[in-house]
Amino acid sequence: MHFIGPRPERKVFVDKLNEITPYYNIRHLIKPGITGWAQVKYKYGENLEDSIRKLEYDLYYIKSRSIALDLRIIFKTFTTILFSRGV
Repeated sequence: MHFIGPRPERKVFVDKLNEITPYYNIRHLIKPGITGWAQVKYKYGENLEDSIRKLEYDLYYIKSRSIALDLRIIFKTFTTILFSRGV
């Protein structure tokens, strides 16, 4: 597991999303992370619709991976923790 990358999804959602969502398996091309673009840009995913929305952020991260984006994610993660605020 890396520090930055798509968060691992619950097995129940993975099976369902593989069936109904094109490109879902692309998010498994890179190792999962503790924090990621979807975590700093979207609320906690409680249902299938939230997981689909977060997939959009994960695919953006995979497509746009860079040191600059990783630094933005780290900064946003730490400020969220320090100031106790979520998205």
